[in-house]
Amino acid sequence: MAEEGAEFPEATFYEWGGRPAVDIVVSLNERCRLSMPPFETAQRKESYFLELLHEVEAIHPVVDMARRTRGFAPMAVASGSQRELVVATLDLLKIHDWFDAVICAEDYERGKPAPDPFLVAAARLGVDPEHCLVFEDSPTGIASAKAAGMEYVFVPRVGLSEPQKPPFPALDE
Repeated sequence: MAEEGAEFPEATFYEWGGRPAVDIVVSLNERCRLSMPPFETAQRKESYFLELLHEVEAIHPVVDMARRTRGFAPMAVASGSQRELVVATLDLLKIHDWFDAVICAEDYERGKPAPDPFLVAAARLGVDPEHCLVFEDSPTGIASAKAAGMEYVFVPRVGLSEPQKPPFPALDE
């Protein structure tokens, strides 16, 4: 966004988490009165991500839960990102083979907050949505899980400049 003379605040980044990059560019154009080409801008963002991939760190409580769950229950990743980015991240973390399905933006029509990513994941796993548990870190993802009829666990984000409470209840509240 700095290249465009605009800002994309960290809070908005997390608020919109899970949405496809092209949709985010469209929203940023509207919000900031810009005219970035959505597809090309999303591709540029993804190339920046790949350049910085080596800086990705695991969310350890989630990885620990996945480690304990693999082999006992089917698991999937349902992401708003492109497959190339998701697979590269899972491979970097050495956890790609833990998942029975990896659902990415190419696999569904409507991104989060629509239920499509999670419904496709449940279908690929052969599990009814009401028997799924989603781990999410964004309001958009929680809305998607709820729309899919799934239970969810809020995964707090680390590294924000200021601690934030989620704008929705965690499963245990």
